[in-house]
Amino acid sequence: MPSVIASAVTSNIESAIVAPIILGDALLHTLDPFIFEFSPGVGPRWYGTAYLSGFLLGWIILRWLATSGRLPMSARQVGDLVTGAVVGVIVGGRLGHCIFYEPHLLVQFASTFPFWGVLELHKGGMASHGGVIGVTIAVLMFARREKIAFLTLADGIAFVVPWGLMFGRLANWVNGELWGRMLPAEMQANSPWWSVKYPRELELFTTLPASFEPLRELAPGTERGSDYAFIEWTIATAYDHAHASHDEVVRVITPVLTAYYPSQFFQAIAEGPALLLLMSLVWLKPRRAGVIGAVFLAGYGALRFATEQFREPDNGVAMVGSLTLPMLLSISMIVAGAGFFAMSRRSPLIGGLLRKTE
Repeated sequence: MPSVIASAVTSNIESAIVAPIILGDALLHTLDPFIFEFSPGVGPRWYGTAYLSGFLLGWIILRWLATSGRLPMSARQVGDLVTGAVVGVIVGGRLGHCIFYEPHLLVQFASTFPFWGVLELHKGGMASHGGVIGVTIAVLMFARREKIAFLTLADGIAFVVPWGLMFGRLANWVNGELWGRMLPAEMQANSPWWSVKYPRELELFTTLPASFEPLRELAPGTERGSDYAFIEWTIATAYDHAHASHDEVVRVITPVLTAYYPSQFFQAIAEGPALLLLMSLVWLKPRRAGVIGAVFLAGYGALRFATEQFREPDNGVAMVGSLTLPMLLSISMIVAGAGFFAMSRRSPLIGGLLRKTE
């Protein structure tokens, strides 16, 4: 978590000790990243299921576009293209995360499985910009092998990508990662219903409010002087809905936590339904190959840039002035979209969503 949040949280908590505590209406994040567990820490996660759902839905839509004559592909080719895109998303998304946000993982090795930091997918860390690059390379390779125009394939892939982006952002929400920025100070005392608070923010506390003391009687082995163990117990209990002390822990910790923008939802809506609607409106009638890909790149870049205003930059992420790395990458996508549009001017027409080419 960025140090700026830690200092702000410390200030908020120190003020809460001497000021009246007002319970806001923000949602407390207590979602479990596992759908279910076979044993502690082992079981299917919502994150992986989100990616799988995006790939499956993308395959269904691409197959329809191909079999209805809107894309010059066979059903077999759709399956091969989706398989290549899956590899591109995973490899590109993971390498993009490591290169852009955690380069130390590239040289981090261990004696236990999976041995290399880059392969620690179970710990999370996928970059959507990297995923787009990975898919682009996969589509280029497929187009060359199957002798199909790259811009035509790019349009088809671009049209189904928003589903995966949306599911991925919702999975980020379930995992409680990629927090938004803190709400303004004047909104903290009575935080709105759409804001969110995270129990894991307790790990940033340097001083515990007096209101936490009654919880120590409920937490065995966490007497005064062992604040770390006490905080870990408190966080775990907040997330464990079946724990006998869950409700009491939630009641005590919620008032002193900071409210954040739900940036995961902002980006899920922008990168999913909003982007898909934009491409659909453009593609209602036949267009030249490459136009839909251009709309995707420019639309995603613009929407991502806008929603990044509500997302807290990752700790240590590169910045140029007030622009974060994701913002800079989004600007590059807008430029790439302009390039796609320029290339599309000499491309053949492809069928629209409402009618095919004549």
